[in-house]
Parts: sequence; C-alpha cells; structure tokens
Amino acid sequence: MKLFDVYPLFDIVPVAAKGCYITDDKGVEYLDLYGGHAVISVGHSHPEYVKKLTEQLNKIGFYSNSVQNPLQEELALKLGELSGYPDYSLFLCNSGAEANENALKLASFHTGKGRIIAFEKSFHGRTSAAVAVTDNPKIISPLNDTVIRTILPLNDVAQLESALLMGDVAAVIVEGIQGIGGCRVPEPDFLKAASHLCEKYSAVLILDEIQSGYGRSGKFFAHQYADIKPDIISVAKGMGNGFPIGGILISPKLKPWFGMLGTTFGGNYLACAAGIAVLDIMKAEKLVDNALEVGEYFFSKLAQIPQIKVLRGKGLMIGVEFDFPIATIRKQLLYEEKIFTGVTGTNIIRILPPLTLTKVQVDHFVDALVKVLNKL
Repeated sequence: MKLFDVYPLFDIVPVAAKGCYITDDKGVEYLDLYGGHAVISVGHSHPEYVKKLTEQLNKIGFYSNSVQNPLQEELALKLGELSGYPDYSLFLCNSGAEANENALKLASFHTGKGRIIAFEKSFHGRTSAAVAVTDNPKIISPLNDTVIRTILPLNDVAQLESALLMGDVAAVIVEGIQGIGGCRVPEPDFLKAASHLCEKYSAVLILDEIQSGYGRSGKFFAHQYADIKPDIISVAKGMGNGFPIGGILISPKLKPWFGMLGTTFGGNYLACAAGIAVLDIMKAEKLVDNALEVGEYFFSKLAQIPQIKVLRGKGLMIGVEFDFPIATIRKQLLYEEKIFTGVTGTNIIRILPPLTLTKVQVDHFVDALVKVLNKL
C-alpha cells in the first residue's frame, strides 16, 4: 500500500525538535516559524509537556468512554481562568473541523434555524458540516442536508444585517484572524456590530479561534481586541501543542441536553493531559505576553523591508504579502537559510511560530529574508 498523494512534501525528514528548532535525519537544524499550522504553542518537546504526557501514559493512558474523567474538569477550570471565560462551558472533541461542526450543530439546535453566514476567504474545516468556504456567493452544502451557507464580504456591516433580516440564520461564524485567508483581521467595530446584530436577530455568534486563539494574537483570543463575548468559541491547534484535541467554549445562555453532541475520542486522558500541560506552561512562562511583545517587534522589523506590500495579523500570527509570487523565496528560506515558513495563495508568506519565539530569532529570520530578497 502507498500513501494517498494529496500533499506536496519537502524532502526533509525531522527526527528531533526542541523549542523553535527542528533537526532532520542529516543533522541539519531548522528554525521553525510555522509550527505545523500553528499547533506548536509552547515549543517542541517542552520538558514539562513531555513529562505530563509520559506520566499519563504510565497511569491509565488513553481511555475514553462514558465515565467521569477528572482531567476534563481540570482542563475546563484552567482554560476558563486563563482565557477569561470562567462562566462558559467546555465541550471537548479532536480537531478544529470537529469543533466547528459541533458549534454549528449547537447553534442550529439552539435557534431551530438552518442558515449559516460565513465570510470570504474564511476557512472553518474540511468536513461537509464545517463550512469549507470558497469565494462563491452562495454554497449549498448541508448540515443534515438542510443548511444553506451565505458567504459575505468581511467587515461589511450593511450586508451582514441584510442577510440576518431574513430571520432564518442559525449562526454567524467568523475567524478571530483569518488563517488560510492570509491573516486578515476583522475590524473591531465589525465584530462589535456582528455581536449586536446576532443578539438582535436571535442568531448565534461563533468565533473560530482555532488558529488565532490560545495566545497567538497577543491576547488569549483575537476577538478580545474587540471587547466582545461571542456565544460559542471554537478552539484546537495550539490547544494540545501537536496532540489532537479541540473543543468549543459555550455561553451559559445555550443549555445542554443528553445526546445533544457526541464524540468518540474527545476528552480522552492523553488529550486532556496535553491540554493541561499547555495551559500550565503558558501561564508559568507568560507566553501570551511574549507573543504580544515579540509580535510587535516582529512587525516593526518587517515594516522596514521595502519589498513587502502588506503586513497583516497580530502577535505571532503574521501574513507577509508581496506583489509577486513567493515560491522561490520560501524555498530559499528553507533550503539555503534553514527556516520553515508557511504560505497562503501565491504571494503571502505565513508566519505561525511557537509562542516561545525570541527577538534574537526574529532578527535571524529578518536578516535571512532580506538576504533572499536581495538576490531577486
């Protein structure tokens, strides 16, 4: 049997990783500024993280079933405290797509409605119910074969209210900062208006913080720059530092009932151990503050490079857009300068490093980028 070939792969085989660095099977060390699509939040192979998972493996290991798991309660309490949402409830699952799928189902149950509003260049997962959004004006790709999805321009309050006026909208789902969309940031006034309009028209506001959450923006959640409290917040990626875990934070106004949501592996002991370790490390090492400080420094350094057309994002979620294709630049950064970066489309480099990134490492990348650009 061979692998189903749907991803282009670099000819690099990682065998070890620590902090912001990865080492391949030839002994070459790389600076990792992508963190596996933003999943590495507290750094590769953090000793406290490894210790917590190892201890759990030596106890009950993975077990997941209809039994009480005190680690779920510990994770919920610590997440509520660190995120600023102690009065919300937590439902645990395994991935971002599953988190958004459950968020949409919950919104539909709560409102009894079917339409979902999302925004251009957004991405909320690859499953049929999780709204993999294109730029088409309308997509019919149903949750339970009934949901109609309306795709609107980001930051357009008038069009959002016009869509909500129809009265059939279950949820408005928007990313705190767009991921695949190139780190575009919703305007704070737009998020405030969306929150008000969802309340006015009895729709659920879902903030997709799967990539932008967990401290990456310089606040625990990116939407907190707008000083709003959505009805549901979806999380994953950095939640487990690479271990598969996801979840939704749910407002007290949405009430549960038995059988409402379900999961096979969600909230298992290992996933909870990973999630608790991440929160403990983030708190002890003040990584949200570090993401803010180092992120601001990163933006200030990149702003001095004349070839860059646009800088987007916040904290350590950065989109660097050029007015020419960046494939060659990215390959040179990887193979010549030994630095991993991400990409969006053809012109945008995405930077999503561990939240432990230092200013010295920022300087190293900026110097390497200038060097590569000067060869063009």
